Amino acid sequence: MTEVVKTHCCPICKKIFTDTKYRPFCSKRCADIDLGNWFNESYRFEAEEVDEQDLEELAKAVEQKTEEKD
Repeated sequence: MTEVVKTHCCPICKKIFTDTKYRPFCSKRCADIDLGNWFNESYRFEAEEVDEQDLEELAKAVEQKTEEKD
C-alpha cells in the first residue's frame, strides 16, 4: 500500500511544503513575517458603523437572554 503525502502551500511565499511544524506556513521565517504583518496592521477587517439605536436594541436583547436563563 502506498503512503499518501499531503502537501500545503505557504500563504506568505507560496512555496509547497510537507513539514507541518509551522503550519500553515512553511517555516518560522514566514510565520514571523505574518505575525509582523498583524503587528504593523497590514491586515485589516472592514467594520460597519453602529448607531446608538442599534446598540440599545442589542443591549435589550442581551438583557432579555440573561433574564431567560435565570
